Amino acid sequence: MTVVGLAGSFFPAFLFAVAQTELSSSVTGVLSSLTPLFTLLIGILFFKAPTVWMKIIGVFVGLLGAVLLIAFNQQSGEVGNPYFGILVVLATAGYGLSTLTVKEHLQDMSSITISAVAFLIIGIPGMIILFSTNFMEVLTTSETAWQSLGYIAILSLMGTVAASIFFFKLVQITTPLFASMVSYLTPVVAVGWGILDGESVTVFHFVGMVLILLGVYISRNRK
Repeated sequence: MTVVGLAGSFFPAFLFAVAQTELSSSVTGVLSSLTPLFTLLIGILFFKAPTVWMKIIGVFVGLLGAVLLIAFNQQSGEVGNPYFGILVVLATAGYGLSTLTVKEHLQDMSSITISAVAFLIIGIPGMIILFSTNFMEVLTTSETAWQSLGYIAILSLMGTVAASIFFFKLVQITTPLFASMVSYLTPVVAVGWGILDGESVTVFHFVGMVLILLGVYISRNRK
């Protein structure tokens, strides 16, 4: 539970936040797509997962699609400090470790229980860090502090807690590698929202989405 909480939520939250201050969103998006690759590598090296070439091919096909989507959805040419990309890479490795731990050791436990206990464990150091900052001062002096706190609450409950419950269940009923490939779908959803918002879509976007879906299919195909 501690490994799942720390590797899957606690450390990645800080690593992504710090990295995003020095990296462009496009670079961060591409690097975050490394999650399935690290899930594959850590599974083979430390969890005795079998080396299945079709799954490896599926991972790289999906990764190529994600890179295409993010690259052609980039709004500016700025990259930022590339050294901060190491933080994102470490975060994706943590996601892979957390996913494999759920499958290996928490297979028969309710996904709600896993989420509840994992977030309870990381909540303790999280609160300590929070109140060691000027959080209370900002909360009492800034006019938009409570509104911002409300948005953070929505983000944490829907984008993290609820998503984790569904994700852990997906890990249990499929495989860690297949479940980790949902990270490839993030840019697909982003493009979808962009279309609804009136953004232009090129043929490369559709090629990228097809490659992602093809990669997911290949990695899932038991044959």
